[in-house]
Amino acid sequence: MPRKPADLGFESWIEQQIERARRDGLFDDLPGAGRPLRLDDAADPLWWAKGLVRREQLDLLPAALEIRRTVERTLALLPRLHDERAVRDTLLQLNAEIRKLNALASVGPPTTQPLLDVEETLASWRRARAGDATS
Repeated sequence: MPRKPADLGFESWIEQQIERARRDGLFDDLPGAGRPLRLDDAADPLWWAKGLVRREQLDLLPAALEIRRTVERTLALLPRLHDERAVRDTLLQLNAEIRKLNALASVGPPTTQPLLDVEETLASWRRARAGDATS
């Protein structure tokens, strides 16, 4: 990028660069060209951060809430597992994650997710599988 000439003011120099880029077609075919700007967030000072979270599909839950969500998703996944060993491994791995989070000091609500009773959950899984087999 060329340096600003000493005899030229910043506004004039910037205007020249914009005009040169326009002439060279650098503004042609930009994404969103011809569409209205989304200004619904314009008054919000964090519009850019919210847009980033939405665009990148980031999850910004505190650890205490994220582990609860993980437990719910894992328990919902168990009926689709066909191998008792896989269920046990999944539960043991989840308990290790819970243990780790409960031991760490965190920002936000306290992480007090209880450990899952692996044997009880396995027994429920077996009963559900037996019920499916007799249906």
